[in-house]
Amino acid sequence: MRKLPVLFALLGATLVAGCMENDGQRALAGAAAGAIIADATDTNIVAGAALGGLAGTVCDDAGICR
Repeated sequence: MRKLPVLFALLGATLVAGCMENDGQRALAGAAAGAIIADATDTNIVAGAALGGLAGTVCDDAGICR
């Protein structure tokens, strides 16, 4: 039952990531998605938000969310 919120968070973050104009906006979306996923999987929410924010920041440079 915990897989459903994770899938929705990943789908939402993927859809929203392409609409962001700069690294700051992508970092905020990534942090929100990371926190939601961490909460759904009962892990550290702050660490999830930090990792999600980092992923959101570098996703454009890596060519993932263009």
